Amino acid sequence: MGQILNKKSVMIIAGEASGDIHGSRLVMAMHKRNSGLFFYGIGGRVLRDAGVKILVNAEELSVVGITEVFSKLIGIFKGISAAKRSLKRMRPDLLILIDFPDFNLHIAATAKKLKIPVLYYISPQVWAWRPGRVNKIGKLVDHMAVILPFEQQFYRKHNIPVTFVGHPLLDNKHAIDNICNEMISDELVIGLLPGSRDREIARHLPVMLKAAGLISKLAGKVKFIISLASSVEREHIEDIVKNYKVIIDFDIVADSVDKVFRQCKLIIAASGTVTLEAAISGTPMLIIYKVSAISYWLGKIMIKVNNIGLVNLIAGKEIVPELVQSKASPENIAETALNMLNDASGLERLRNELSGVRKSLGGPGASERVAEIALGML
Repeated sequence: MGQILNKKSVMIIAGEASGDIHGSRLVMAMHKRNSGLFFYGIGGRVLRDAGVKILVNAEELSVVGITEVFSKLIGIFKGISAAKRSLKRMRPDLLILIDFPDFNLHIAATAKKLKIPVLYYISPQVWAWRPGRVNKIGKLVDHMAVILPFEQQFYRKHNIPVTFVGHPLLDNKHAIDNICNEMISDELVIGLLPGSRDREIARHLPVMLKAAGLISKLAGKVKFIISLASSVEREHIEDIVKNYKVIIDFDIVADSVDKVFRQCKLIIAASGTVTLEAAISGTPMLIIYKVSAISYWLGKIMIKVNNIGLVNLIAGKEIVPELVQSKASPENIAETALNMLNDASGLERLRNELSGVRKSLGGPGASERVAEIALGML
């Protein structure tokens, strides 16, 4: 049943908040070229708003860390089963997978058996850990659309069809047009970006808030902005911050993260896509990350790169400080932040380095370029 009411059908799977956003832009770009497409699959609110019929909500599947996956195993297995059943029943004309490799490669295997073409948009980080997965990708995926400049060479080396499409964050013209290195006020404002999942926030936000208290004591009047991801309920943040209201001055901001960047002289961010958004805006940052002890231990064994921050990986060196696991203590975070704030020339050098990272990500139009590849595969 490749046709639904004479429409070509496309199954799309995005298991995380960032994939939900990038997937929605791709869907809109494809619809612009061909309004007679039917999209369905796995994703969140943003993909649903773009017109995708959602079979499984991505929030039931999204996890962080190696051991944390056990808490959602039942939901993950149900999601895999639902996706495979749908592939067999609907026989879509194309399967688009967005990151989320441990889930998506299972679905790609079923699609391969059914001779359904597979486009993988936003590569799993096989260059960082579990590089053996590249062989599986080569067998199961028809085309890779990659968003980091060094990934194209990696896949070409393994003889896998690949196109560097640029980073979809650059499709946000508003963010690019509002790059600014000057504060919009004389007030010292620091952004706290604890992550886009509940478990990430539970690990990172208390540490960030304790660090904020130390910074306030040492730096005088400081305002803190806590960025609220679209995938997180405000109540979850409020439950954590209610114990810190007396110590620090803060706002919870649910609007576009660009507004946070434009107000902040520095951000303290959990490692993830948001650090690239900060780089695009030219906002100095320090990166922190904490997972369970077992996940960290396993990661140390399996991860093959020296840095965890995407900004540093793209730069090929550590231009942004990284505080990981035990090093991500309130004291270390506060000390690192204050050292950065007190070094004006260092902040200016960092802004220049971030500008170089932004240029290496390509230009706007990633969604349109992936849409062309997808429509060609149809």
